[in-house]
Amino acid sequence: MNIWLLAVVIMLIAFIMTMTGRGGGNFYVLTLVFSGIGMNLSASTGQFILMCSSLMAAILFSKQKMNHWKLTILLGIFIFISAMAGGFFGHCFNEKVLKVIFAVVMFIAALLMLCKPKKKMKADYKWVVSLTSNGDTFDVNLLVTVPIVLLAGFLSGMVGVSGGSFLVPLMLLTMNVPMHIAVGVSTFLVSMSAAAGFFGHWEAGIFDFSMAIPLALGGVLGGFAGAKMALKSKPKNLKYLFAGTQLLASVIMIFNVIY
Repeated sequence: MNIWLLAVVIMLIAFIMTMTGRGGGNFYVLTLVFSGIGMNLSASTGQFILMCSSLMAAILFSKQKMNHWKLTILLGIFIFISAMAGGFFGHCFNEKVLKVIFAVVMFIAALLMLCKPKKKMKADYKWVVSLTSNGDTFDVNLLVTVPIVLLAGFLSGMVGVSGGSFLVPLMLLTMNVPMHIAVGVSTFLVSMSAAAGFFGHWEAGIFDFSMAIPLALGGVLGGFAGAKMALKSKPKNLKYLFAGTQLLASVIMIFNVIY
């Protein structure tokens, strides 16, 4: 496929994915793989595109106060370290194994998004941290959050998907974070996760700048437009869009592995 035509496809993906706080790393990888690029190179290129597009969206979301910096820093420290490790060790797995992991991650995330959030937890335990933003209180259970974030970061870095695939469901289901705030926090963390995963792949020598730059340009343009649209969208619509795109990604990848 022509590189500029591929960039247009990436731009459209970034537009839709940025609205949900996922960035689109999984669909970038799918697109690159189906265009004939190897899984490991697709993963590293997808992380680079994701890093650029998510950073653009994160800046816009932060200006509109669609973020919570204490929560972002808390989750960001763990996901950055684990994503870098995942990116570095990704080449140690064969492509078929990576595709299976990819599909399972996407399917689980989609199912989680269709679940109803649990009732708020009382912050009366030493491992529960209570955070407040614009009058809303989020109770973060560290015993639940930290292991899931570490796993999400490692898998996102290894497979080339966005950490938002797990981060948004995590914030909605275990912390009762409003959808718009979850999207803003996730977008910033996705940019960090993508950067860590990208540098991990780069250190392993798996990257092609001549291919990645045009695709990243498309991602940045799509990310900008998607962030603008998210600011105008209803939380419920963003939630269903997230779940729908996750299910689609998992089904496509499973089909690809089987056939």
